[in-house]
Amino acid sequence: MKHVETTTRPSEATPELPSVDVTLKVNGDSCRLRFDSRVTLLDALRDHLGLTGAKKGCDQGACGACTVLVDGKRIVSCLALAAQYDGREITTVEGLGDDGEPHPMQAAFARHDAFQCGYCTPGQIMSAVCLQAEGRAGTEEDIREYMSGNICRCGAYPNICAAIREVVAEDNDASL
Repeated sequence: MKHVETTTRPSEATPELPSVDVTLKVNGDSCRLRFDSRVTLLDALRDHLGLTGAKKGCDQGACGACTVLVDGKRIVSCLALAAQYDGREITTVEGLGDDGEPHPMQAAFARHDAFQCGYCTPGQIMSAVCLQAEGRAGTEEDIREYMSGNICRCGAYPNICAAIREVVAEDNDASL
């Protein structure tokens, strides 16, 4: 995704709420957008930028399917107004990995079959990446606690935990 400029269609803006100009830095690219001030970060990513990895699950911040990283911290993007993130670094699941290769967490999720229907997987991966970076994946209990904001309706939790443990162990071995 390179520099993108977009605006909402006239029918999407309302006269009582002004449109806002926002520059979102998503996955390393700068995107200048104009939309209704009520647009959530999730909707900006999906509807305005075509990045559909983050999913709209509950739309109430309870399931974690919309998890993205902002300045390296995980947030549920369905509760965040896009205008709040003007100029901040946003990473979506599409922005993980290097040179076409998957991020180690993405690869581990595939190896461990840490998904069934796959709907929650992008949010699970984003939370897992952040959990690892935070150093909070020391034990199985830690992983389960700090991943508890991401719900998997299929019940793939044992495989999700196994994938996270593998990546953390490899990271620990590499740093020795």
